[in-house]
Amino acid sequence: MQKQTKIAAAVLLTVGGFNAWAQQAEPQQIERVTVTGSAIKRLDAETAVPITVFKMKDIKQQGLTTVEQILSTLTASQTSLGTSQAVGSSTGGASFADLRGVGANKTLVLLNGRRIANNAFDGSAPDLNMIPMAAIDRIEVLRDGASALYGTDAIGGVINFITRKEYQGATVTIGADAPQHAGGKSQNANAGFGFGDLQEQGFNVLGFVDFQKQDRITGSQRPFNTRFEGGLSGSPSPGNYYQDPDVWYNPAAPACTNGTFIIPAGDGTSCYMTTSNFVDYIPKSERVSGMIKGDLKLGNDHVLGAEYFITRSNVKTLIAPVPFGFLPMNRLRPDGTPNPYFPNNPALDPNFDDGLVGETMTDGGAKIAPGYVIARWRDMPNGQRADSNTNTQQRFTLSLEGTVAGWDYAVGLSHNQNKVDEKLIGGYASGPLIYEGVLTGVINPFGAQSAAGQALLDKAGATGLILYAKGTTTNLDARASREIGDWFGAGRQAAIAVGTEFRKEKFSQQANADYATIVVDSTGIDPATYSAGSRKVSALYSELNVPVFNSLDITAAVRYDKYNDFGNTTNPKIGFRFQPSKEVLVRGSYSTGFRAPSLYELNAAQTFTNSGTVNDPLLCPTGTGSPAVCRAQFMVLNGGNLTLAPEKSKNATLGIMVQPMPDLSVGLDFWWLRLKNQIGVVGDASLFDPANYSLFSQYFHRNGSNQLSTNGNQCPGPNCGYVDVRQQNLGGTNTNGIDITANYRLPTSFGTFTFGLNSTYVAKYEYQDFRGGPWNQNVGVYSGAGPVFRWQHTLNTVWTKDQFTLGATAYYKSGYADVDPVDRVSNYATLDVFGSWKPIKKATLTVGVRNVTDRDPPLSYQSQVFQSGYDPRYASPIGRAYYVRASYDF
Repeated sequence: MQKQTKIAAAVLLTVGGFNAWAQQAEPQQIERVTVTGSAIKRLDAETAVPITVFKMKDIKQQGLTTVEQILSTLTASQTSLGTSQAVGSSTGGASFADLRGVGANKTLVLLNGRRIANNAFDGSAPDLNMIPMAAIDRIEVLRDGASALYGTDAIGGVINFITRKEYQGATVTIGADAPQHAGGKSQNANAGFGFGDLQEQGFNVLGFVDFQKQDRITGSQRPFNTRFEGGLSGSPSPGNYYQDPDVWYNPAAPACTNGTFIIPAGDGTSCYMTTSNFVDYIPKSERVSGMIKGDLKLGNDHVLGAEYFITRSNVKTLIAPVPFGFLPMNRLRPDGTPNPYFPNNPALDPNFDDGLVGETMTDGGAKIAPGYVIARWRDMPNGQRADSNTNTQQRFTLSLEGTVAGWDYAVGLSHNQNKVDEKLIGGYASGPLIYEGVLTGVINPFGAQSAAGQALLDKAGATGLILYAKGTTTNLDARASREIGDWFGAGRQAAIAVGTEFRKEKFSQQANADYATIVVDSTGIDPATYSAGSRKVSALYSELNVPVFNSLDITAAVRYDKYNDFGNTTNPKIGFRFQPSKEVLVRGSYSTGFRAPSLYELNAAQTFTNSGTVNDPLLCPTGTGSPAVCRAQFMVLNGGNLTLAPEKSKNATLGIMVQPMPDLSVGLDFWWLRLKNQIGVVGDASLFDPANYSLFSQYFHRNGSNQLSTNGNQCPGPNCGYVDVRQQNLGGTNTNGIDITANYRLPTSFGTFTFGLNSTYVAKYEYQDFRGGPWNQNVGVYSGAGPVFRWQHTLNTVWTKDQFTLGATAYYKSGYADVDPVDRVSNYATLDVFGSWKPIKKATLTVGVRNVTDRDPPLSYQSQVFQSGYDPRYASPIGRAYYVRASYDF
């Protein structure tokens, strides 16, 4: 049997905003277990590395129902991408974790200690929405680099989701959330069962299912996008038009009051549209997940296990109607009659020709004639663009673990699959038909449609599958550990672990070329999109823990990884754990890490799409001027890079835990991380900053007119002006800071109070946009793709007595200088409260209020994502919301 021992110590675990106190009690039997961040089975809870533990029991009381919500409370995480960023972007509705702010692709996500497949759309990291929430028992977060044990991706840290084990009985939970303001309601339900006693009957089977539904919050249900004129577009309704690209006109100018969400452009002759009014603050989503797990005891020392989970997530988003940025319009219809919609503007040249006369731009064969104009128009008749992202994740695992000749061993084989489909379900249109209709005078881009115009627009409406992707990961792993004697007479045994891993990864992503060609003007998705790649990885690793004295342990680990597509790497780690007294624990570690370029970063197709709404840093340095160069969406070239080098890192931690009294614990963990060869793209805020143009001018490929194209039809081609934003090794990142934890338990005659504080202070975060480039300071400053918060806090208190529990949790993020440093984003603080009642032993009712003070997200002028007026990556638009949960155990 696995070794067991008796302990009678009080153990405290730091629980990311919650407290988990194992109170002093009678000696009890506990099993030797493997803790995240170590391959050695051990009895002590505190290791040489900092770990945060979330227990699902506490999470449920807080009313948190998604992994995205849970990890947003983790102060060591700088949130980078959530479900709301699926709006206007092809992310598949994914949500990612970002420990230390160094990128989601440098946070390793595990389920029961093993990898799951990365999101198939970009291959960067696993989608947190795919985790089978109902089956989770706890979440362990290693706040330190761990490449010496886990290999690639573990630079920022490791998040290990651990499912329930040997569950018996049945449970049902239902819940609902109701915001005080319009939209955003949600419902959730889960159920589970388990039977069989592994020790007594030799088997256990358990299963859980979970359902979650989130209603959307539309762009008209919150006022944040009206705080400033964000999401401006030069393709409004009624449309702008021009012959000279530097001089635009609009029939609604100069007042620009008789269109839809339009405002004066500042030149006195044209208009902009504020597209953010159409954009979902939160998209509509549904998730269903299920997991079944079985363990079978083989003799006294071995357990055979099998596990399968599947999650299906569907996210539906809404954005503004399709903009058409290049619509030639003739003065005469094909039958020679005047085009009734052609602008009556004496400033127009009736013989105008800039080289397009005679060109055929449509399937109908109509040609561009002298005197034409170019219209920029928003297809309001076909309505808002709507898409549906369906993400399906599956994993099957076989495992065998036990004890042989004094060795604790574990062997596992798993196959993971992630599939993502993106379908366009409304608002999109056939570009060729729209071109034909405007050129020939059937569609009116400046006003109401005739019956013929509306019929053609209806015919042009196009829905269908636009993108699909699939990624698989097959993993075979084995490890063993054992005690190897008391080497130094410390009174405790040294222990060693050895392990090996073989992994095969494969992914593909492609556009539905025939359909993508029809709607390329609506989507910006290159019909030629096709990305694919595969790799094999083999690894060996070992860990040694040696007690030197009764109070001092030294731990060393090393891992060797070999890749078939870019070479090999060896990464060591050394740590210590010093406990001079039962009240004081000092720990520290140093390690090197690496991240191999992902298959997507290496092999992504070379495709053209649109930038965000930005200014040409050369031709519009002040932000005012022609709409052709100011507040425009320019063509950018995306794609992989086969010459990428791996990212490499050095990590260090030094921490002290002090327990001056049995019910009080305080901890400080200092951390340092240095990263070089960081893979990515330069953020829009830096790339399009006029002050940086001399640094980044090599990325700007201008056309013969010295301009950047805003018309997708020109790219690729001789008239294509674009910005190269393909993946590259940018340079380095240096960051360091302190994690602070404090926990206090106060027993009284009228109940027990527990208090918990988790804080992260970032002293430094600086990065380079390219090798050898200047260091950009990012703490408390919006730089590149976003800010890094100086302070993040989670503070909570819980009172329990008999069958009653009350609690409150406060969250805080410090303010920062916005995109324009003249503007400052204020700090963001919210307070949640809850109450729980157990009328009978097996039933629990919980009610709560999130964001009690109804705090609005702070104003931000960011343009990195489609929502405007605030930054949805760091703040919620929901406002005050009420929730209720009811559960019953059978």
